[in-house]
Amino acid sequence: MRFNTGLCSISFRDRSVFDIVDAVKKASLDAVEWGSDVHAPVGSGRIDGAKCSSYGTYFKLGVTPICELESYIETARVLGTDILRLWCGACGSGECSDKNALFDICREASAIAEREGVTLCMECHQGTYTDTAESSLELMREVDSDNFRMYWQPNQYRTVEENIASAKAVAPFVKNIHVFNWEGDKKYPLIEAVDTWKRYLELFGSGTLLLEFMPDGRLESLEREAEALFKITEGI
Repeated sequence: MRFNTGLCSISFRDRSVFDIVDAVKKASLDAVEWGSDVHAPVGSGRIDGAKCSSYGTYFKLGVTPICELESYIETARVLGTDILRLWCGACGSGECSDKNALFDICREASAIAEREGVTLCMECHQGTYTDTAESSLELMREVDSDNFRMYWQPNQYRTVEENIASAKAVAPFVKNIHVFNWEGDKKYPLIEAVDTWKRYLELFGSGTLLLEFMPDGRLESLEREAEALFKITEGI
C-alpha cells in the first residue's frame, strides 16, 4: 500500500495526548499529526506511543516572524518528523495585497528548510494564499523547492468534479492529505464517501492520509472512521 494512515490531533483538542495515542492504537492507524496549538506547542518534548507523521503548526508565513521557524523545526525533530504543515499568509489569494512580498518570505522559509533538511507543506485552506489550485501552483512554481510542498484536502463547498480537478493540478507537489467527508457546513461518516475518495487517491502517488475531525466530534468514532479509511485504500 502506497499510503500510510493517521489522525490529526486537532480533531480532539479537548482530549489528552494519552487519550489520542490509545485511540490511534485501537484504530490501527499508523501515525499522528500533532498540532502545535494544544497537544504539541513549540518546545514540547517527545510523545511516545505513536509515530509522528507530521507537525501540524499554525505558523503563518507573512504573519509569524520568520525567526521563529527554527523553533518549530526543532520541535518537529523532537516529535520525530521532518514534515511541518504551515499556513501561507492570513488572507485568501484574491485578497492578497502584495503577493511578491509573500513569495519572498516563502523563499526565505524554503531556504531554511533546505538547510535544516525538513519539508514545509502549505495547507489548502480558505483564508490563505493556497485557497485555490491556481494560486497553489503559482506559489510552488515561484518558490521552486523540493523542501516547499503542499497538503491537499477537498473543498467542501465545491463539487466532486471541481475537487478532482484541483487534486490533479497540485498532486505532483502533495506530501500528505487531510481526509474527511464534509458537504458545506455538514459532516458525514467517511464510509458514505468511499468511492469518491478512491477517485481522489487515484491522482496521488503516496503520502499519509490523515483523518481530520469526526462527523460527530467523538473520539469513540475514530475506529469506525479508520475502518472506512482502510476500505478506501484497499487495492491501492
